Amino acid sequence: MLQPKQTKYRKPFRQDYTGKAKRGTKISFGEYGLQAKEGAWITSRQIEATRIAITRSLDRQGELHIRIFPHLARTKKPLEVRMGKGKGSVDHYVAVVKEKMILFELGGNITEPSALEALRLGMHKLPIKCKIVKKGEEN
Repeated sequence: MLQPKQTKYRKPFRQDYTGKAKRGTKISFGEYGLQAKEGAWITSRQIEATRIAITRSLDRQGELHIRIFPHLARTKKPLEVRMGKGKGSVDHYVAVVKEKMILFELGGNITEPSALEALRLGMHKLPIKCKIVKKGEEN
């Protein structure tokens, strides 16, 4: 699963995912993309599950570009531990996704129906509402 190789601060504060994205809203590497319709934290497990679903549907045709990366560490205290005694240890990593961000892109030698079907299958692995967009129709 994806996680940073090294971090400057191990236990950062929460980051907000409300509002619209300022960058990362245009398709840059492929022809078709998966665009977020709402903001959320996407875990590295969810990103990996989506990647597997899309690549299995494509049968090694085309190229998949993952546009998000889980930089934000989320902490959790162990079960049955009393309040206080500091912040918990790092449990997992999440990517901060805002509305209108492009999450995944498909390109290369791939037909339109197979690209749309692969992105539809990948969309079901994510915890947010998404839509499939073509290059130039990102708004």
